Amino acid sequence: MASFLYRLGRFAFHRRWLVTAAWLAVMIAALVGAATLSGPTQDSFSIPGTPAQKAVDLLAERFPQASADGATARVVFAAPDGKKLTAPAYRSAINAAVAELKRAPQVASVNDPFTSGTVNDSGTIGFAQASYTVKSDELTDATRDALAAMTERARASGLTVEVGGDASDTPAKQGLAEVIGVVVAAIVLVITFGSLVAAGLPLLTAILGIGIGIGSISALSGFVDLSSKTPILALMLGLAVAIDYALFIVSRYRSELAAGHEPPDAAGRAVGTAGSAVVFAGLTVIIALAALAVVGIPFLAQMGLAAAFTVAIAVAMALTLLPALLGITGRRITAGRIRGLRSGVPAGGTTFGVRWARAIARRPVAVLLVAVVGLSVVALPALDLRLGMPDDSTAAPDTTQRKAYDLLSAGFGPGFNGPLIVVVDAPIGTAQAAGERAAQQIRGLDDVDAVTNPKVNKAGDTAVLTVIPASGPSDTATEDLVRAIRDRDGSVPGATIGVTGLTAINIDISAKLGAALAPYLTIVVGLAFILLMLVFRSLLVPIKATLGFLLSLAATFGAVVAVFQWGWFADALGIKQTGPIISFLPVILIGIVFGLAMDYQVFLVTRMREEYVHGTPAREAVITGFGHGARVVTAAAIIMISVFSGFILGPDAIIKSIGFALGIAVLFDALIVRMTIVPAVMILLGKSAWWLPRRLDQILPDVDVEGEKLRHLLDDAPAQPPVHTPQHASV
Repeated sequence: MASFLYRLGRFAFHRRWLVTAAWLAVMIAALVGAATLSGPTQDSFSIPGTPAQKAVDLLAERFPQASADGATARVVFAAPDGKKLTAPAYRSAINAAVAELKRAPQVASVNDPFTSGTVNDSGTIGFAQASYTVKSDELTDATRDALAAMTERARASGLTVEVGGDASDTPAKQGLAEVIGVVVAAIVLVITFGSLVAAGLPLLTAILGIGIGIGSISALSGFVDLSSKTPILALMLGLAVAIDYALFIVSRYRSELAAGHEPPDAAGRAVGTAGSAVVFAGLTVIIALAALAVVGIPFLAQMGLAAAFTVAIAVAMALTLLPALLGITGRRITAGRIRGLRSGVPAGGTTFGVRWARAIARRPVAVLLVAVVGLSVVALPALDLRLGMPDDSTAAPDTTQRKAYDLLSAGFGPGFNGPLIVVVDAPIGTAQAAGERAAQQIRGLDDVDAVTNPKVNKAGDTAVLTVIPASGPSDTATEDLVRAIRDRDGSVPGATIGVTGLTAINIDISAKLGAALAPYLTIVVGLAFILLMLVFRSLLVPIKATLGFLLSLAATFGAVVAVFQWGWFADALGIKQTGPIISFLPVILIGIVFGLAMDYQVFLVTRMREEYVHGTPAREAVITGFGHGARVVTAAAIIMISVFSGFILGPDAIIKSIGFALGIAVLFDALIVRMTIVPAVMILLGKSAWWLPRRLDQILPDVDVEGEKLRHLLDDAPAQPPVHTPQHASV
């Protein structure tokens, strides 16, 4: 591996303009594809095969006018204090609003609150339910404008008018908040290298890589229905790893130049050594993300594969485009040096990394206990983790969706915000009787506030009921009611009973995601364990890496619960509403955090193993290897934290929670687990850290990630005359 990458690095260095032109051509093609082929993305989530989705599919086939999967809008009207909606002026305004809504584009049906019984007993609050022919992310601007205009005209009559439902959701547009993270990353790179040229190369490769990755994903959206979160997650992760991978190789290249090697040889050695670590670190991230495809949840598979693609692009560019750019800059890699900043070891002294490692080596047990106990305390809030899908109850208090939710709860009870649609599938001509019998049975269940009379399709083989729970959409009692209704399946002779609606769909999605956690974690940990065993030729190092990941993951969940569920520091982070954690966040977090944790494990411990296989005693190998890698790993962690944290400032609540979770996970894993716990454990293990059973040692291939064979090959080779680099590529 190292020898191949060495040759690849030298090839890219010598064929710098060809390689650079090839990557630019790929980027242009991706951007042209994005501009000409891209299609709309989706904000809704669905999982084929769930009970709720099966009921939706049945309604689409048998009862298309029900628009079961179409967008809905609940227009809530509230009379002023002391007044009623039945007053002539208010009634006239509501009738005009309903008539206007019926004429709006893409509207399938609208229920009049006075004729459909959706005015509360006191006559102060009522609502009109509008069903649309398409999903919320397919609504046109004209449709949304018509809904907003109707709302404003109704408010002019003196009524309080608020709109809930997914038709009222305005698609969130990610702003330029991530630019802040890139700016911070640039500052960290300048401080790390002390040179503007060296700092610019990782940023340049990252920008080009993101252009290719996001451009390709956007072009794909013209052929495949993609979630709106897919390109944002790919951008978030691709940007962070691209900068980090280039950082490691540029740092190694400068070290090789400082050791007296000519630029082409230095580039080859940097790609052969640091590039090997990049390959295996990237493979670990790709495995973790691609494994999302095996959990059976399509939108998660899309997100994982898209992000894995951007990581693969980042790895490929680090191994080819970066040495080509090094060839263009030559020895000017140190140009633009900023006075007062130093990038190497201070004269006559030792680096902070060495001093830190020696401090840990003096009290490894105490350091280990403090770090483990500290992260365990941070993890405690995770015991209160509650998962759910976003709805109007989790919207910000000042939004019309949340106001509509609160008005409905006050006027009718919380269950009106989460009606259940019960679908009765019966033989032709028997749906009316089957629907009435099902309605009678459901009325006898706990937590049922109301059940409508069945509506039957023309063929008489499908009946639809609306069930209003007594509890809110995210309450446990509502979940129990959904299960209880489904348990009635078979109680009506010859008919089957299904439950759907947004509440039931969200319950099924949460259950499916929860069930996917264990097998996904097993697959990710298992495959990555094998990969790490190949890299380090050790059993204990992969075990230690996995346990450290689990500890940082628990602490991350604790921090997420404390901030997004309990509300700690919510105002400071711009979080307007707390509530259950989005259901798919744990699965996403497990995959990405595991991949990134193994990144830092590979980059840091590889240098320790490199020192050990070169003959340094185990204890000193840990200290020396840590000293070599600590500065760069710390810089890489700060860059990732900065990039992820930039997304916390964005408007989308889901992206905000993912950005925070990934940023705090890197903080815990890189700066506490890898920079503190890892050296403490390695010091305690000593030579046994590198133990591998003899039989296993004979079976496993030697991938030479630390470049030992490459070093012997190059050092033992006859001296070669220095390769002349063009004048423009040298100082």
